[in-house]
Amino acid sequence: MTTVGWGLNWPITKYVLSEWPPLPARGLTGIVGALTLAIYALLRGQSLRLPADQRWRVLVSAFLNVTLWMAVMGLALLWLPASEAAVIAYTMPVWTALLAWPLLGERLTPLRVLALVMAFGGITALMGGDGFAASLAKLPGILLALSGAFGFAAGTIFLKRFPISLPGATSAAWQIGLGCLPVAIVGLAIEQPSFAALSEAGWACLVYMTFIQFCVAYVCWFAALERLPASVAAIGTMAVPVIGVVVSATALHEPLGIGQIAALILTLAGVVLATRS
Repeated sequence: MTTVGWGLNWPITKYVLSEWPPLPARGLTGIVGALTLAIYALLRGQSLRLPADQRWRVLVSAFLNVTLWMAVMGLALLWLPASEAAVIAYTMPVWTALLAWPLLGERLTPLRVLALVMAFGGITALMGGDGFAASLAKLPGILLALSGAFGFAAGTIFLKRFPISLPGATSAAWQIGLGCLPVAIVGLAIEQPSFAALSEAGWACLVYMTFIQFCVAYVCWFAALERLPASVAAIGTMAVPVIGVVVSATALHEPLGIGQIAALILTLAGVVLATRS
């Protein structure tokens, strides 16, 4: 459910950015999604109380898994097609496998080194596919997407090392709400979104981002992390860039050439090696 929800969200977010600025689009939908989850938790009889010993864990996880991801990935889409941003972003399982070595005591094997090389090979294929000048133009987006992937991997490791002892909906509501609040504040301070600028399709995309991306996909992701090892949970996201690339090519008419296909194959192969090692 997480994979499908996040995979479809890439082209959907790219479409929204044609009508709304990135930070308000990501931040405001997250706040509404968090409030929805909070109401859902209350209706199920769950407490929204945040114990003192859980607060720092929630804050750190909210920053790594939500704030950083939402901000940099929204901005990356200003420079990159949704398909290419999705491929770079989901090098996250590779970084997760590498970070698990020093932080969780999992050994760095030759397969993990090869996985890293293949993941970078995928990024190189994207950068070289449209020529050097085009690659330089995309460089800010590539760096932003990489920083988001690394931050999300760090957040995955953090949650395995310091799990949050809260009911699922309550935990997700706090993390999403606290994570998206600074994104929304900064976005509204520097950009002025107009509801009048939204088409019917734009409104539908915002509804999807609010209730599917946040209320469904994030809750399922946090639930998966509670039940699975970090590397096994990460492998479940492998299909996200596949969905993102295919749907972006179909719905947004983004290019699906040799560079994109090579990047997808290399990146997914690196992810498979990282999670199997």
